[in-house]
Amino acid sequence: MSNDPKKDTSVTLMMRVQEDPADPRAWDEFVERYQPMICAWCLRWGSQPADADDVAQQVLLKLLTAMKKYRRQSGSSFRGWLKTVTHNAWLDFVNSRQNSPQYPGSIESITDSSDALADLEKEMQSAFEAELLALAMRRIEARVKPSTWEAFRLTAIENLQGVEAAARLNMDVSNVFVHKHRVLKLLESEVRVLKSERC
Repeated sequence: MSNDPKKDTSVTLMMRVQEDPADPRAWDEFVERYQPMICAWCLRWGSQPADADDVAQQVLLKLLTAMKKYRRQSGSSFRGWLKTVTHNAWLDFVNSRQNSPQYPGSIESITDSSDALADLEKEMQSAFEAELLALAMRRIEARVKPSTWEAFRLTAIENLQGVEAAARLNMDVSNVFVHKHRVLKLLESEVRVLKSERC
């Protein structure tokens, strides 16, 4: 697990893109993560592969433009804003194709279901939470003893039995579980802090 201070002080991927849409590394990571997600979502709802790619490109371009103008307002969340922009970009694309004789109904069926947007929102939410957890894990790993972190890592991440982890670490099984429980509590607290800061 990296202890790079730049990673620890940076916000999650979506927050990095929000803060600096011109950052090519952050934007490339954002596209790499969300373009396949948007394409898969469109394909599940009847879009042709070429249309799914077009939708993804339009959504991402709209997001890039919108993020340059985004300013967080009191009581609003970046995630909620991101969902709205994504939905609007997608609807713009679908509407532009609906009246075109070149694309007779090729993606019309997508607009018939609000479940499609719900799927994308759920996936984006999961990705956001995974990013928060990864950031919290980097921070907690830097704050606890190596043996404490290893007890957590072996049992919670690698799913080793307590006896096997204890043998590897040369410690009592009870201590393995004490360390694991301590790290889990610290992670839970850190994720809560990150959510309150970022949402």
